[in-house]
Amino acid sequence: MMIKSHLTPVLRLRTLPSTSPVVNLRALQPRHYATHHQTSSSKSEPEIKRRSVTPFNDTGSVPWSSLSILEKGARASQQTFNFGLVILGLTLTSGVLYVLYTEVFSPSSRTAYFNRAVDRIKADPRLIGLLGDGKKIEAFGEETGNKWRRARPIASSEVTDRNGVQHMYINFNLKGPKGTGTAFVHLFKPVGGKQWEYRYFYVDVKGQQRIYLENAEAAATLAAKERSKTDGIKFLGIRW
Repeated sequence: MMIKSHLTPVLRLRTLPSTSPVVNLRALQPRHYATHHQTSSSKSEPEIKRRSVTPFNDTGSVPWSSLSILEKGARASQQTFNFGLVILGLTLTSGVLYVLYTEVFSPSSRTAYFNRAVDRIKADPRLIGLLGDGKKIEAFGEETGNKWRRARPIASSEVTDRNGVQHMYINFNLKGPKGTGTAFVHLFKPVGGKQWEYRYFYVDVKGQQRIYLENAEAAATLAAKERSKTDGIKFLGIRW
């Protein structure tokens, strides 16, 4: 008995290489890039608010045109105040300079006459004999109770009498190798006069006779006596 086998032929298909180009679908899709440019629909940034300008915080950085009426008034008030301070400072400075000149640097100041008096005392032979070497003579003001205070003020004053004559009084202490003393100066300025004149200038040393460096009254008396001597005796209109 014969058996027939039915064999089904199997066909093997072989994939041949394609010659057509391969298309990348992703490359055909449109690409979107992020940019920093704002679109027309983007909102504008909010404006930064500044603090109100007052007379106490105004630095001048805000333009005048940007100020409100109240802020302009505040700036004007601040500038007026600053200008007043400048005027006050100039006035005080001028006053200080005037006082320094009249009291220290002016040739007719108390300090100037004090220095001249000390120079004359140090150069006077009579006072050198009583006080010692003129280079070692010290002149100082009144004694103070504070031992730490070295600056002793010079006693001086200015007064005007009822006749309008100005008077300046200066007195100070002296100390030398041989002894101590006290100096007195009296100057006067006649009505309408511009220069001070000596009324007297003397030094008192304990146990010694008063020494005059200036004595207007004695000089006037001596001058009168000298004139009387030169004038002679006048009798019947004739000088004998």
